[in-house]
Amino acid sequence: MQPTSKLAGPAAGPSPTLTDEEVVVRVLAGEAALYEVLMRRHNARLFRVARAIVRDDAEAEDVMQEAYVRAFGQLARFEGRSQWSTWVTRIAVNEALARVRRRGRFVDTDVQDFELREDGGMTPEDSRSVTPPGPEDLASARELGALLERAVDALPDIYRVVFVLREAEGLSTSDTAASLGITEELVKVRLHRARAELRRWLDERVGAVTRDLYGFHLSRCDRVVAAVLARIGVTR
Repeated sequence: MQPTSKLAGPAAGPSPTLTDEEVVVRVLAGEAALYEVLMRRHNARLFRVARAIVRDDAEAEDVMQEAYVRAFGQLARFEGRSQWSTWVTRIAVNEALARVRRRGRFVDTDVQDFELREDGGMTPEDSRSVTPPGPEDLASARELGALLERAVDALPDIYRVVFVLREAEGLSTSDTAASLGITEELVKVRLHRARAELRRWLDERVGAVTRDLYGFHLSRCDRVVAAVLARIGVTR
């Protein structure tokens, strides 16, 4: 069957009524163009988790493309023991980690000397890299969002990834653990430490802007989808 597609986005065709797993079955049955549905559904998550690891927008897009191409090539091996979204997120995490580890950039061990005060704050030594925002930083929600991105980027690597998956993407503890290949208890510990580092100067404002963290815009979505479809040989 010659794969073709007229899909323009997640609202086209029957896709809104299909689960990810049902889409996978149809892709494996020959409807390769439906792979676009899966990508558009999960582009934002993959971009955010990749961006949290590599800390560069362009490289995060490269990670996404590679993850989607690998997932497509291994689709027949997806057995449904976890959600497809968790499975492809794990592929993206591995790709991103491999890139930064090759450069010796990613620190994948917990900070041993991190100590929390009883009130959940930080010791003076731990707060040295966190600067409270000035009035100009809080002038608008957009500026605050940019400030939050900088604050999250400043977190230790392992805390930043957990924070993005749990807070920005809203994944459960179990899904985050499965995506990162760590225990649920370790997810809880790392999230607590990430929150503690951010709490002093972001406080209650975090909830208002977290959903806009590492915004994934339509132009980027279209670019990634087009590149992946071209690489896997799907004609739109």
